[in-house]
Amino acid sequence: MPKKLKVGFVFDDSLDSNDGVAQYVRTLGGWLSTHGYSVKYLMGQTKARTWAGGEIYSLSKNLKVSFNQNQLSIPLPVRSAKIKEILDREKFDVLHVQMPHSPFLAQKIINAAKPNVAVVGTFHILPHGKLAHHGSKALRMLYGHQSQRFDEIISVSSPAAEFAQKVFDFGSRVVPNMVDISKFETNRPSQKSANPRIVFLGRLVKRKGILELLRAYNILHQSDPQVRLIIAGDGPLMGQIQKYVKKNGLADRVELLGKITEDDKPMLLAAADIACFPATGGESFGIVLLEAMAAGSKVVLAGNNPGYRSVLGDQPAALINVLDTADFAKQLSDFLDDHKLISRVHKWQSEAVRNYDVNIVGPKIELIYQAAIAKRSRVVA
Repeated sequence: MPKKLKVGFVFDDSLDSNDGVAQYVRTLGGWLSTHGYSVKYLMGQTKARTWAGGEIYSLSKNLKVSFNQNQLSIPLPVRSAKIKEILDREKFDVLHVQMPHSPFLAQKIINAAKPNVAVVGTFHILPHGKLAHHGSKALRMLYGHQSQRFDEIISVSSPAAEFAQKVFDFGSRVVPNMVDISKFETNRPSQKSANPRIVFLGRLVKRKGILELLRAYNILHQSDPQVRLIIAGDGPLMGQIQKYVKKNGLADRVELLGKITEDDKPMLLAAADIACFPATGGESFGIVLLEAMAAGSKVVLAGNNPGYRSVLGDQPAALINVLDTADFAKQLSDFLDDHKLISRVHKWQSEAVRNYDVNIVGPKIELIYQAAIAKRSRVVA
């Protein structure tokens, strides 16, 4: 039986965050720990000190920035001596870097790694808009030849892999994001609400399509006033959303929850007749789609963008033409009234999400770690 490895996750942002990359690190790191691996976390500014029994090294002060209409934090430069001290003490077999990464933290960790340490990357992004694309190209220039230190690179979807190749010249293999289905199955309500519920969960920014959802819901409300819209999340559009709700007399049917906790997420999604995520772009995958499917939302609808198509592409009826308000409203109506359609899509989604369970995806990552170690052994031999 091969020995279990010592893995160091490297992430420039905070592990306190609930964004998709932090969830990826926590889900995979926790699974590895339960399977006998020694896992540590080399992070940007993070308050938590441990995760799933593994120590968290909070290595930097971070500055909050906006990228791809998301709130991120980027690390300030870290002393090389501090990094060297940790790497010498921990003696990792594998460093698993979340990409794209910062020259000020993750790249310094990579540069300081001993020649026998395998370096694996997971590429997570698919930027939205020209500014984000230009920023990615500038970052590629900063990497220079240092990016050749990666032994294996994973992309979370085919669109992310294409972007990684085109902009960063990173070849990669696609291994999808994952979800711990057991966390969501145990929180399902015994029955749905009497009034149908459409649930949105996400950051309230333009590319997430929340304003388009409100407009479509306003049309739906005229013919089906019993349907409720639940909006969970915060962000710069909150004021605009509140004004729209008031102006259109929707206050008794639209509920604004603000930001919710991870513990509250499964129950909210499980209670949805439609879990709706109408992002117009900037999505490399869509972990929230998996979470809603795992929680037992009756149906999950999503914007017809490349990342979300990588999850729902086999069920095109579940992909929304977000910018056509009338068509969007009709899709919502169909998924409340057409029981054959609802049953067919729900059945497919309930089965498809099993392919993304961490118990399925985790072993694939294990094999990549082994391949990276073998490749590294040949390099240093």
